[in-house]
Amino acid sequence: MKKLIAVASFAAVLLASCTPKASTAATPVASTSTAEQIAQGKTIFENSCGRCHKLPNPASHTSVQWVGIMNSMAPKAKLTDEQHQWVYDYIVSAKK
Repeated sequence: MKKLIAVASFAAVLLASCTPKASTAATPVASTSTAEQIAQGKTIFENSCGRCHKLPNPASHTSVQWVGIMNSMAPKAKLTDEQHQWVYDYIVSAKK
């Protein structure tokens, strides 16, 4: 009986570890930020992103590419979902 419980527990842990994890990063959508929030996004971009590496030119990537970049970098910069959106909106607006 103990072996059966051990095997069942192992199988449950194995199955749980193989399931895809839900992404906690927000996917930026069309700009809903105000001009003030976009200005905040610029400040966050310069301060949070510039702490670890040289700031990329916003025009160096497409809007779609920035979504992927932001989704991977925002957690490292410890951005909230709101800050994530503001930075994305700043980058997209700076490209114009």
